[in-house]
Amino acid sequence: MPLGFNPSNNGDTRNPVRPSWNRAFSGAVIEGGPNQYFNPNAFLIPPSGTYGNVGRNVLTGPGLATMDFSVAKNTAISERLLAQFRAEFFNIFNRANFATPNAVVFTSAGAAPSSTAGVITATATTSRQIQFGLKLLW
Repeated sequence: MPLGFNPSNNGDTRNPVRPSWNRAFSGAVIEGGPNQYFNPNAFLIPPSGTYGNVGRNVLTGPGLATMDFSVAKNTAISERLLAQFRAEFFNIFNRANFATPNAVVFTSAGAAPSSTAGVITATATTSRQIQFGLKLLW
């Protein structure tokens, strides 16, 4: 969870500084919805010249679950010829698997939390996919 700027003023342009925990915040940090997966008010901008006290990997993203299913039917056409029909279903329950949320909480010093902090804008997997196949085996 990096900041969008570097308040430590150490010259590192990769912006490795993390925010600090807001000790006045109470409630759940992870809310779980796609419009605000985590509450950005749980964090503060660290004082200039310092690093934040939020550790690495303190937030976990949404879980991922998918169920795939296939069924095949073999039919003998002749002694040496076989037809196989297949139906394959990917993400059969059509579960929405959300991608990771926007982790940048602050974009500049003295600013309020970013309006896009904690927002999920994409899914990690596709919707339900169905495919059929017919194969001749000899």
